[in-house]
This record gives sequence, structure tokens and C-alpha cells, in this order.
Amino acid sequence: MKFIKYLIIGLILLGALAFGLFQISAVQDFIAKKAIEQQLQQENLSSDEDALSALVCGSRSPFPDPNRAETCILIKAGSDFYVVDIGGGSAMNLQMWQIDLSKLKAVFLSHLHSDHMSDLPGLHFNSWLAGRPSKLKVYGPEGVENLTDGFSQAYSMDTKFRVDHHGEGILPLSVAGYEPITLNSNGEVIIDNGNLKVTAFTVEHEPIEPAFGFRFDYKGRSIVISGDTLYSKNLVDNSKGVDVLFHDAISLDTVRMFREVAYEEGNKTLAKIIDDIQTYHENTIRVAELANEVEAGYLVYYHLIPSPRSDLAENIWTRGINEVRSKNWKLSKDGTLVTLPVGTDEIIFDAIE
Repeated sequence: MKFIKYLIIGLILLGALAFGLFQISAVQDFIAKKAIEQQLQQENLSSDEDALSALVCGSRSPFPDPNRAETCILIKAGSDFYVVDIGGGSAMNLQMWQIDLSKLKAVFLSHLHSDHMSDLPGLHFNSWLAGRPSKLKVYGPEGVENLTDGFSQAYSMDTKFRVDHHGEGILPLSVAGYEPITLNSNGEVIIDNGNLKVTAFTVEHEPIEPAFGFRFDYKGRSIVISGDTLYSKNLVDNSKGVDVLFHDAISLDTVRMFREVAYEEGNKTLAKIIDDIQTYHENTIRVAELANEVEAGYLVYYHLIPSPRSDLAENIWTRGINEVRSKNWKLSKDGTLVTLPVGTDEIIFDAIE
């Protein structure tokens, strides 16, 4: 009994000592600086490994989810970065993960829905501040020049104020702004530098035309990003034998329940939107069948409609997929990282928190 008594007294004294130490400014500052060091440490995506990598910086559709940003995938080919779509919240993810955006070479917009481009100004500013050496190249469908001109005009005073405050040594005015490049509606190879080839191809997202998917080939490794689409022959033709296929998808079981509840609550607008979105997004099972058809090494679902917010919701979302594709598929989350080392057949998954 004495031992227990002394143990309790000791724990109380230890707790009091710890509490007291935490009130000392020097101790608080030491702990806070260690936390800041951790916060500012760049993630392992900045390593020098020769690989083709994809980091999901946004995994949801416009359906809200407090733990996910809208659509965004960061591609790393060797030491260069490319961003495919940049929806709401995704620029903050890249900033929070301390991605070295001075290495950002271009942005590819699959189409001009807001959930695929609303964070472009944030990405522009963050990469400008990081030391991007030239104006930000933005590849996209017809209308991309109007988009970038509009953002430039809307943020013109912000740009001026930033330069006035911090100086051109930090934010050179010659680098501010965009270089828009309109994609050919028939699809085309848009980058081919000997190591990396990027191919844009049209997909089925009517009435949004054109809408694009993208294929990245780097030293024998490959990634395809579908953009938003129904089953697409162009997507199939450009995905044959791909290492990793990122494909958007809609869970019919889940949206059916959303629709039923919307009608029961008299929300006819939401019910109509749910009906409409089923006409230009492919369902989870058909996507798995497509991945099998092209013999994709791995299928990663992204732009999840709607993104599951619990284990139960995820079980419903993934119903039937295993019956079609029993392995080598997964749902992405914000921070899902896939790495394809050059000279191997490895497909390595990790996560950035």
C-alpha cells in the first residue's frame, strides 16, 4: 500500500513539474521551434530517386468532405513537377506538405469545371513565392486563355501589393502571371523531352467538350489520369498496358440513397443534380472493367463521387468491385502517393499526412 501511495504522490509531483516547465517561456519556445522545424521539413517526394510518381492532392468531387480537397494530382517525373487539375483546397495541401513548387513546370487542366481549377491562383502564388523561374504554363481546353486572363485581372491588385511589400528580389514581376496553351481538341503529345512524354486525349464528358485525360510516360514507367469521363474509347486506347490508372468514378448505390433522401426532404434541386451527374461519370464497376480491359497494373479511384466519410460508407462505395477486379485497386485519399522507380516493375504506395 505504501508503494502505491508513494507512486501516486510521485506521479502527481511529476505532473506538477511538467506543468510548471510548460509555463516557462524558454521551454515553450523550444517545443514550438521543434514543431515548426517539422512543419517546414520537405516531404520525401522531393527525394532524388529516379522515378515517376503521383501524389493525390485532392480526391473528392464537389460533394463536400472536411478531410478532402477537390480534384488534384501532382506528377513528379525525375526532378520536375506537373499538376493535373487544381480544385478547391488542393493548393493548401501542396503548401502544407512543403512540396518544392520551384520545380513546377506546368499545370494541365482536364476541363474548366470549377472543382478542377478554382485553386489555380493559390498554386500560382505559392509557386511564384517558391522561386518558379518563369510564368506558369497552363495547358487546357478552349477557354483556358479566358480563364488565366480573368484570374490575372482579378488578382492584379494582389500581385501589385505583394511586389510593393516584399520587393522584386522575392517576387519578380516578370514571373507573375500565366502562359496559357490551348490543347488541340483531337488530342496530342504536348511534351516530349526525351525522357518524359505527356499525351493529352479527349474523353467523354458531354456536354463539356472538349474534356481531356492525360498519359505520362517516363523512362519506361507510365501513369494515366482519366479526368472526368464516362467509358471512353480514347481513354482505353491511351491506357493500354499502363502501370497505374487514376480514374474518376461514381458510386451508384451511394448516389441512389442521396437522391432518395433529397426527394424525401423536398430538395428537388439536389435530386436533379444527382440525376444529371450520372450521365457523365462512369460507375465504379465499369471503371474496374475498363482497368481490366487495358491491363492496368494498378487502378486508383479518385474524384470520388461522393467521397466516403466513414468505414460503412466506404464499404457501400466499393460494393462489387472485388467481383470484377479482385486485386490491385484502391481508393485514393488526400496524400496517397504512388511511386514507380525507373528500371523496375515496382508500384510502391505510401501516404503523406
